Amino acid sequence: MTRAAPAKRILITRPEPGASQTADRLVAMGFLPVVAPVLAITSTGSDFRLPDRLAATLVTSRNAVPACPPSCHDRPVFAVGSATAACAAEAGFSRVIDADGDAAALATLVAASLSPGDGSLFFPTARDQGFPLVKALRQHGFRVIRRVAYEATPVPVLPREAVSDLQHRQLTAALFFSTETARHFVRLVLEAGLGEAVNNVEAVSISERAAMPLRKLPWRQICVASKPNQEAILALLNE
Repeated sequence: MTRAAPAKRILITRPEPGASQTADRLVAMGFLPVVAPVLAITSTGSDFRLPDRLAATLVTSRNAVPACPPSCHDRPVFAVGSATAACAAEAGFSRVIDADGDAAALATLVAASLSPGDGSLFFPTARDQGFPLVKALRQHGFRVIRRVAYEATPVPVLPREAVSDLQHRQLTAALFFSTETARHFVRLVLEAGLGEAVNNVEAVSISERAAMPLRKLPWRQICVASKPNQEAILALLNE
């Protein structure tokens, strides 16, 4: 009797709750997910007061959606991609516009859809993130109200699941959904003395920008998704 080949083990480095959602998708595709987030998301718990003349809300991560007050829900929300757009719709936003791209695509879409005279733009985001989008929109004359809604805190050491699979060379691929995640993963791997352990692993990155920190390690290869979203990342695993 021929034994079935073991499922390929895929490392997920993104934080929760996205990590578990990606894990479910991988299981459905026949892969074995190894959930090992290197960042932890915590809400700031802030109660944001917004002006009456609010034109729209901008969200570049699903982690920002819970911070949006209900008063925003009857105004348009511009989401960076389909997963964030779906999260906004589930939260109660009545008009969700999907940029289906990155922050630059989001800025272009907002500038083409709205006028600075329509009112302010509310932008809940993570600490130390979102500044390029704010700059781009302000150059178009928009007033952007950027507020820190959550923090992405690096974990102090590489998760033991990742350490074990790297030591035993069991991973087929590792997924990276952000530049911050990729940068911190590389630092933790080097601190753990496992830099050479990725030479038989394929790194799959959501964008070229996120792939840049990964080039410090000797991966078997680095693949970049055709679009900055989960669907494009997962599609690379079947190639």
